[in-house]
Amino acid sequence: MTDHVLRDTSNGVLTLTLSRPEKKNALTRAMYQALADGIDGAGQDADVRCVLIQAEGDTFTAGNDLSDFTAANREPASEGSTVRRNPLLVALARATRPIVAAVNGRAVGIGTTMLLHCDLVFVSDDVRLTTPFVNLALVPEAASSLTLPARIGHARAFAMFVLGEPVDARQAVDWGIANAVCPLAELRVKARAAADAIAARPASAVALTKALMRDPAALAARMELEGTHFAAQLKSAEAQEAFAAFAEKRAPDFSKVSRQSR
Repeated sequence: MTDHVLRDTSNGVLTLTLSRPEKKNALTRAMYQALADGIDGAGQDADVRCVLIQAEGDTFTAGNDLSDFTAANREPASEGSTVRRNPLLVALARATRPIVAAVNGRAVGIGTTMLLHCDLVFVSDDVRLTTPFVNLALVPEAASSLTLPARIGHARAFAMFVLGEPVDARQAVDWGIANAVCPLAELRVKARAAADAIAARPASAVALTKALMRDPAALAARMELEGTHFAAQLKSAEAQEAFAAFAEKRAPDFSKVSRQSR
């Protein structure tokens, strides 16, 4: 069974391509693991100096594959933890190689929050970034409750998280989520040129610079805290209503849901 992630290594750049366009690149457990393995493996491979993430089709990723996500969360958490760890989040927190992203179309949920762990982000002019966690009665993940307000400010981050307000390509650049916007036809070329430029730099200086700019322990701690709340919310009546409404293609009605204890 394919994991829908294509891998290619050339001239010091590992390219990971999401390849499930018929499902808008909705991410399964196998895809998360493949991306995590690629990022972790790059850190152990002296021939890889940069990781480039891109996608096939008209959507970077629609976020979690909800059927796969629901099935995964019926299973028990790992031993010694009440929180189910997404391997991609763990890999992003501890990544040592620079990561470049080429983002086109819609990037939903993790499709947006993972960009906050990338070192360079290029977006096509049709991009729409959304983080609709609260719409599903959930909470942010990937340490985005820490990184997004730090990047764009509390008010903008709150609007993205709680109101589900989308961010277009120009806003993404103006707010510091992305480096540059370009026509879709030029996106991969632009991102690959940036990845090649990184790979041509002195590797130790690049690695040290990235390390000095990040706090992996703080990121991991926030992911753990978010994960605890995320797991609790998944069991809530609010989440049951949100997911039922999604499946039934209707607006959720939270007014009839009993308030959960905080």
